[in-house]
Amino acid sequence: MALTETTEYDKIEVVGLYKAVQVRKAAVIKKDDVEITRSFERYSLQAGTLDGNDALVDTDISSEPAEIQAVCNAVWTTDVKAAWKAKLIADKPA
Repeated sequence: MALTETTEYDKIEVVGLYKAVQVRKAAVIKKDDVEITRSFERYSLQAGTLDGNDALVDTDISSEPAEIQAVCNAVWTTDVKAAWKAKLIADKPA
């Protein structure tokens, strides 16, 4: 009677003008190779944040799985990052 727990990244979606990457992560528990439960966690990644000088600081994706890193690197082009930075600056409180 062996219990195992695995993590699956089963949905990766690119959403919106600024190419937010939405991820669904599933925690799967199996008993003797038969799935007994599955729970989900969702999170979103943006291209970056502003520092105190309004420079865009790239989001650190080094701890993400390779597949998610590849998607982020593919969609977060220089143009997307520039547009995202402009939006962040425009949305800052006065």
